[in-house]
Amino acid sequence: MSTTSLTTSLPVPDRASLLRTAFLAADFTADGLLDRLGATAYAALARSETVPALRATRGDGVLDTLVRLFLLQRPVPHERAGAALPLDEALADGWVIREGDDVRAVVDVRPYGGPEGQDWFIVSDLGCAVGGASGAGGKGEGVVLGVGGASTTLAGLTVRTPVASALDLGTGSGIQALHATQHATRVTATDLNPRALEFTRLTLALSGAPDVDLRAGSLFEPVATETYDLIVSNPPFVISPGARLTYRDGGMGGDDLCRTLVRQAGDRLNDGGYAHFLANWQHIEGEDWQERVRSWVPAGCDAWIVQREVQDVTQYAELWLRDAGDHRETPEEYAARYEAWLDEFEARGTRAVGFGWITLRRTGAQVPSVVVEEWPHPVEQPLGETVRAHFARQDYLRTRDDAALLTDRFVLAREVVQEQVGLPGAEDPEHVILRQNRGMRRATKVDTVGAGFAGVCDGSLSAGRILDAIAQLMGEDPVVLRDRTPKAIRLLVEEGFLEPVGQEGVPAT
Repeated sequence: MSTTSLTTSLPVPDRASLLRTAFLAADFTADGLLDRLGATAYAALARSETVPALRATRGDGVLDTLVRLFLLQRPVPHERAGAALPLDEALADGWVIREGDDVRAVVDVRPYGGPEGQDWFIVSDLGCAVGGASGAGGKGEGVVLGVGGASTTLAGLTVRTPVASALDLGTGSGIQALHATQHATRVTATDLNPRALEFTRLTLALSGAPDVDLRAGSLFEPVATETYDLIVSNPPFVISPGARLTYRDGGMGGDDLCRTLVRQAGDRLNDGGYAHFLANWQHIEGEDWQERVRSWVPAGCDAWIVQREVQDVTQYAELWLRDAGDHRETPEEYAARYEAWLDEFEARGTRAVGFGWITLRRTGAQVPSVVVEEWPHPVEQPLGETVRAHFARQDYLRTRDDAALLTDRFVLAREVVQEQVGLPGAEDPEHVILRQNRGMRRATKVDTVGAGFAGVCDGSLSAGRILDAIAQLMGEDPVVLRDRTPKAIRLLVEEGFLEPVGQEGVPAT
């Protein structure tokens, strides 16, 4: 694969505030881009399609100039650049360079909206601000990507409670560290690629965020003796036959990098701390993938592992061959690389690869809660509060046997609606569905008892008293109903349909 040389001399961040002021004055922000480009062209950028945005910025306004220069990587006339930027300082500090009568950007800058309306800017290598990894082919092994779908997914998953310390492992262009600065007193960001640390420094400076502690090294090596309240990582999880691209290939065989990262995280977490990872894992012939990933969970930690997608080995190989730009090589070179991927998978007995989320919480519990599930359905981001509530419910459930569960009171979660399914005109529905309209957007089928129980859970009566009333209405033995119903109640609580009243840490409607 032919490669283009990466920019070796990156901008100096010392006067980034001047550039930030110019960006804000021109409305070069996430909201400003949407207004200027329109929804269609704005959405096209996420697919690495720039033509609609180029058509929308054919004017000579300041915002058009900044979009073309820093987001679409087009040269602009010197005079227009001077009207949009503190040009002398931008040239001196290395943000742009002069080429004849034109000015060119040295790095990509993508406006990014923070969770509370902050105007942030993610700095990355040229060609990598639009569409995430899909613009990285041919850029060289040390390429630093901008914002992609994986980055925003991880940011949305992360529990955002105030903490004393946070670690962004494999920081890349710094988006996770940037988020962490808003709720962590001390933030450390690491990366094996020294260029990534420089880009993180630029991202933080241009976003007006506090500095973080930047350290070079692999996995937990740079923080070997330290522990944290929060760990986040979008690691180089791609399962590949070789470590060609630093941002995606971890250099370990199979899914060993993700396994190592998750297992070692337990010793790096403070009590009550969270660790959030994106990961890939192998589906090995004759092996249960859930048990495989479950075995990664370190002692003393609860875990919630969600598989979001599965690809067979041919789909997976083709995805990452395109990512690296190998589809643009000669047919012979492409075929050889494709063969190498399939040889690797065959040697390991891999039939498919799963992608998903792994969240750990340090509890020290003797009997940890480890939930492993497949959920390919749409969810509502951000999910940080949903994740926090999941672990709070696990804390609650492990302290309640069936007898204690029946003495507690519950409310139906605010986002849950009930649907009845049956033939038109029928007196009774065939079945009842409880459906969440937010968060994981789960749906579950319940029987008559479950529907009746959930429908009257308003926090005023204990579960046992509600079951006694249902037994009387249905002509059932209340003792039998009390014996067989706690399992169903426990599941409704675990999945967030019911919320216990008055339990610390568990949300109540």
